[in-house]
Amino acid sequence: MALLLGGLHVTPAQARNAGLPDFTAIVEKSEPAVVNIRTTAKVSSRAGSGGAPGQDPYELFRHFFGPDFVPPGGRQGPQQGPRGRRAEPEERSVPRGVGSGFFISEDGHLLTNHHVVADATDIFVTLTDGREFKAKVVGSDQRTDVALLKIDAKGMATLPIGNAKTLKKGQWVLAIGSPFGLESTVTSGIISALGRETGDYLPFIQTDVAVNPGNSGGPLLNLEGQVVGINAQIVSRSGGFMGISLAIPIDEAMQVVDQLKASGRVTRGRIGVQIGEVSKDVAQAIGLPKAEGALVSGVEPDGPAEKGGILPGDVILKFDGKTITRMSDLPRLVGQTKPGSVSPVEVWRKGKTVKLNVTVTELKAERTAEAPAPKDKPATAQTEVLGMSVVPVAADAQKKLRIKGGVQVTSVSGPAATAGIAEGDIILAANDSDITSPEQFAKVIAGVDKSRPVGLMVRTGDQTRWVAVTPAK
Repeated sequence: MALLLGGLHVTPAQARNAGLPDFTAIVEKSEPAVVNIRTTAKVSSRAGSGGAPGQDPYELFRHFFGPDFVPPGGRQGPQQGPRGRRAEPEERSVPRGVGSGFFISEDGHLLTNHHVVADATDIFVTLTDGREFKAKVVGSDQRTDVALLKIDAKGMATLPIGNAKTLKKGQWVLAIGSPFGLESTVTSGIISALGRETGDYLPFIQTDVAVNPGNSGGPLLNLEGQVVGINAQIVSRSGGFMGISLAIPIDEAMQVVDQLKASGRVTRGRIGVQIGEVSKDVAQAIGLPKAEGALVSGVEPDGPAEKGGILPGDVILKFDGKTITRMSDLPRLVGQTKPGSVSPVEVWRKGKTVKLNVTVTELKAERTAEAPAPKDKPATAQTEVLGMSVVPVAADAQKKLRIKGGVQVTSVSGPAATAGIAEGDIILAANDSDITSPEQFAKVIAGVDKSRPVGLMVRTGDQTRWVAVTPAK
């Protein structure tokens, strides 16, 4: 088919010469490996009848016309149990959803999204040649939204696995799937962003490829016909495509697949820290050369990080030899680490790098954070520093919070209030100095360079953070 551009007919060969991609060969080779997935779920036979569960909306009609009354649509009345009691409603299968998937092995293993098959009673896979198979779930991982399925078949067409790490913005890609149930639909576009963060464990590939409900689980392909991602999400206000779609990098997905094949589940590591971003102001205040790493805001008592020597206020710069450029890099690297492994960790503390070793444990159920410390005002003489009134932290509060020293804020205004410090907060450090008393805190602040922000390590409840406060001139 020719394209009409400015009144000129452009043939496929001319399009290729002009630098425009021709996807026909890729589609012909890849399409047989892409499948349509439909799922069903068991529901009560009375579900969706318009009444509450267990109620019959036609009960009044049956009272007048007898138990054999047939309502509009032909649905028979409820069966009567012994002694006239109504029998329990039977279950029935109803369509639940439609998605896509693709084969990664000739023996019938295929990938899709976790959300495509979650809570499904039955999963049916339809090939491009019309054959349909019932699939079983080998394993599924909600955190990464990856599911591995298996059908009882041999000789399946497969897609080669590419390398998502080599992708670049502006690169052509295409998707094959079943948007709105329309099987074997091909759409194309470019990669519009890489490393798009929307969760703890995945840096998504962002594209402008048209992806709609039903495309989920289908492949994102490069011009070599290799899978570089699994189409998973759309960014939309309408529920349909609005120019932004997100795909799971295939490298991340295949790491999950290896574990699902081996055990049917994914095991992740944890070190027991709560983290935050490092802003430019905070980096400057604590002497960090660049605003990078993960700021430790909380350390789990007796957890792996605490046992390894990590402290609240530390900035984790490297984990297992890998640089933490952004906060989100840390949970991904830790999660990929085998529980029981001893991993080297580099942290920034008091103006220098400290090297530690942490034994990674297995990530299980989410832990509940400790209750915040009470904000009772101690009846003690107050010291004014940076617009704050501060008093010593009581010994019992130090023991409960697992801290040493510090001063508690009883009132705040001026620069400290502007920076976000609030009444009840505890100041643990200023720049490279631990704070032990109000008098010592005032002395430390008196000696700082007033032309630069002061880095204050602040404890709020069970969270610790660095706050950059610019002294008033």
